[in-house]
Amino acid sequence: MSLRAILAALVLGCAVPAMAAEGSAPPAQKWSFDGPFGTFDRAALQRGYQIYKEVCSACHSMKYVAFRNLTEIGFSEAEAKALAAGYQVTDGPNDDGEMFQRPATLADKFPSPFPNDKAARAANGGALPPDLSLVAKARAHGPDYIYSVLTGYKEAPAGFQVPEGLHYNEGFPGHKIAMPQPLTADQVTYSDGTKATLEQEAHDVTTFLMWTAEPKLEERKRMGLKVMIFLVILTGLFFAAKKRIWRDVH
Repeated sequence: MSLRAILAALVLGCAVPAMAAEGSAPPAQKWSFDGPFGTFDRAALQRGYQIYKEVCSACHSMKYVAFRNLTEIGFSEAEAKALAAGYQVTDGPNDDGEMFQRPATLADKFPSPFPNDKAARAANGGALPPDLSLVAKARAHGPDYIYSVLTGYKEAPAGFQVPEGLHYNEGFPGHKIAMPQPLTADQVTYSDGTKATLEQEAHDVTTFLMWTAEPKLEERKRMGLKVMIFLVILTGLFFAAKKRIWRDVH
């Protein structure tokens, strides 16, 4: 899993410039958060967190997300506390001037899998696995691109040469990718009983990554709707005032 995560980081890091150079875009998917009235599917967010926790967190940090934020995706405070308590975080110094380990609390950010970047590089062949907090907004066509790569592993068509050490991927520019397939069907057992197909897993973890990148998306859209309603009403008032002021002018 560690090698897969490293290669995934490299792929996500270099794919966008290549895609931009080709002028192409990944196939558009249907997301609950699309459009002016879009919202996050809480069940999908919780399943996506499960995938991050069980698969991605072994190598990738989420340094901008705190355990208290899990209450925003449908977990109760008690559930969020229980999830936090399953992690150990470094704290201190204590009265003896020493750092110590303690169970995480709601106030703590998701702990990184490595104590520092040098340790991360040393454990991953020199590659630094990127933080995933903002990855969905840092990539062009972020959610569609992530989903396209995660589900794009196929058998190479006849006559298409794939060099040794690479894999055929329909969603990756050039279709030759170094990352082995990171997700497979039934890789996780969803706690809500949802069937864990490859497409479902990719959809859920992408939804979760979109939320971590833009947690205020729903609030922003609600505010935008209020502003539009206000502007419509204001326009009507201005129009009525104009008619009244100029009604005697011919």
